[in-house]
Order: sequence, then structure tokens, then C-alpha cells
Amino acid sequence: MDRRIELVIARIKSEPVVAWDTPTLAALVNLSPSRFRHLFKKETGKGPAQFLREVRLRKAEKMLRTTFLTVKQVLKQVGFTSSAHFVRDFRKQYGVTPTDYRRTVARNSKRRKRRKKRSSTALGKQ
Repeated sequence: MDRRIELVIARIKSEPVVAWDTPTLAALVNLSPSRFRHLFKKETGKGPAQFLREVRLRKAEKMLRTTFLTVKQVLKQVGFTSSAHFVRDFRKQYGVTPTDYRRTVARNSKRRKRRKKRSSTALGKQ
């Protein structure tokens, strides 16, 4: 992969909350915005905005799974400015709203704990 694109990807992943735009990202690697967009899409298969959105959504998904922050706090910490856009994009990516995702993860976690407890109890009786 082109080293310039690797640098931009690393920067996006390390600072997803920043309001990155194509001219700013292009300036980081001394390319014109149009050349940068072309090269970025060639190397990643996605445009810079789509890539940034996906990075933010992955981080949000992890935060919803591993923290007790509210959905609103999560969306702000990953760089979304609109809750409507966040919910729409999250649903498009994961098939459910962020709130439903968190409920499903919590429910599955409780089931796993119950199964684990039952199986360890059953093993102890043998």
C-alpha cells in the first residue's frame, strides 16, 4: 500500500473524533485533494469519508459493547455530530440501532454467564 495512504489511515484511526475533510487529509501527505481521493480509493476501495465513517462506527460498536456510556456520549466521543446520522449509519452497518445493539449484547452476555455457571455446576457434580 502507498506509504502516504498508510500515514493517513494511521492518523484517522488514532484521531477519529477530528472533523477530517479531504483537503486536510490531502495536505497531510502533500497531495492535491483530487489526487488524494483517487489514490485513497484505489488503495482502500473506499473514499476517505466512507473510510472515516466506518472507523468511527467500529469504535462506537466497541464502546457500546464495553462501556456504560450513553449512546449520545458514544457518538460524541467517536466524532459524530448528529445523532440522526449516527443512528442511520449504525443501523446500516450493523442492522440494528445502537440502543438495540447494546440490549442484544447485554442479553447475550447474561446468557453466556448463566450457561457458564450451569456447566461449571454440572461438572462439579460429576
